[in-house]
Amino acid sequence: MMRSIGKALLFLGLVCAAPLAAGAEEKAFPAHRVVDQVYYVGSDALAIYLITTPDGHILINSGFEETVPLIQASVESLGFKMSDVKILLESHAHSDHVAGHARLQKLTGAKVYAMRGDHAVIAGGGLGQYFYGDARWTPCKVDRVLSDGDQVKLGGVTLTAHRTPGHTAGCTTWAWSTTDGDKKVNVVVVGSPNVNAGYQLVGNQDYPEIAQDFARTFAVLKKLPCDIFLGAHGNYYGMHAKYEQMQTRKENLFHDPKGYQAYIAEREAAYLATLAEQQSAAKQATPGK
Repeated sequence: MMRSIGKALLFLGLVCAAPLAAGAEEKAFPAHRVVDQVYYVGSDALAIYLITTPDGHILINSGFEETVPLIQASVESLGFKMSDVKILLESHAHSDHVAGHARLQKLTGAKVYAMRGDHAVIAGGGLGQYFYGDARWTPCKVDRVLSDGDQVKLGGVTLTAHRTPGHTAGCTTWAWSTTDGDKKVNVVVVGSPNVNAGYQLVGNQDYPEIAQDFARTFAVLKKLPCDIFLGAHGNYYGMHAKYEQMQTRKENLFHDPKGYQAYIAEREAAYLATLAEQQSAAKQATPGK
């Protein structure tokens, strides 16, 4: 399920090439502060982020239903209450990021916000998603449907939802500003720029605009100011290695603008290579071309 993202970016670890199966690699990972009021409360494989505020908290992603107890244990280990979670967001509507939404919604009473294009998939328990059409989960009511550029505000924190489609039609990259000591920093949680194995970029009748959507996504991601580099899987930003190194080093290794730009450039190159390969194959398969 996991593949190398290339020799130039081995320090970033592995990129998830497809949604994990329910329960796969669902090992606990130490909850930890990323920066200021931003915490990692996910599992070993699935990234979930807690943003705390005086008026309640925000969660990005829920993982599988089986992930929810791990999230709760992580949140409580940090001294926070699940009952204070007021808003539940998502990076993209694949089962390993949103199948736990309904369980979390019931547990916390949080309002669920989702980007247009993913909202119906979440509400339908997996119905209507591209490529992984057999994946199903407990349907979850969506309280607010987001559009590109919409803001989510709570307790003085403002997150901006950037629609970065392709991986899913409503794939969302979250960005906001916070502080790191006495410095203002920009946090980016990348939704996913990955062209999964089996994705059809050329002549895709189920998702005709998929190639254009990926192109749009890279245009958006390259322009986003990023200091704190995060993503829908910890492997996007080398979480495991950075966390281990930070046990003996004082600097915040999640502050990685160069790593962010390198990751986006490598993922765009992979997308363009796949697109060129599929375009060449389509041309060769067309008589008279």
